[in-house]
Amino acid sequence: MTVPNLITSIRIILAPIFIIYLINDQFLYALIIFAVCGISDGVDGLVARLFNQKSKLGTYLDPLADKIVLVAAFIVLSIRGFLPSWLTVAVIARDVMILLGVFVLFLNRLEFNIKPSILSKITTCFQFIAVLAVLSKVYFLSLGRYNVYLFYATGLFTISSGLHYMHYWFGMMGDESDNN
Repeated sequence: MTVPNLITSIRIILAPIFIIYLINDQFLYALIIFAVCGISDGVDGLVARLFNQKSKLGTYLDPLADKIVLVAAFIVLSIRGFLPSWLTVAVIARDVMILLGVFVLFLNRLEFNIKPSILSKITTCFQFIAVLAVLSKVYFLSLGRYNVYLFYATGLFTISSGLHYMHYWFGMMGDESDNN
């Protein structure tokens, strides 16, 4: 196992602990674990590039780890009233749409590389920042008034990224109406 995959695996292991802290209103511990997950997301990619430890497993594990932590955070924080439900629905809908798109490409036996676009990376970054902002609101009260703008920006990037993936997949599949 490569070092980046080990770091990613630790992030997956931390996800249930993070969720338990969220559910039990232990936001400081949840914030610490979430920050560790966010930092480790950057570190595993950096290590993979610097030490030429990119792997096929890593291309699947890394986004999976992000999705587990982020979707869990959005669901719990939304149910608890800390995040708007519309944003949580947008985040989950985008992730489901991405999975469905990959599944359709797989079923059609189309060759494709799993490589996140820059828009997708920005979206993930905004989603992490939105959760960090909610979890750290108690410690930075003055910044909390800007959360609504952060939520709208996160929603905009989330929706734009989903549409970007759809456009990419439609291009890969070709326009079937040309053949009719």
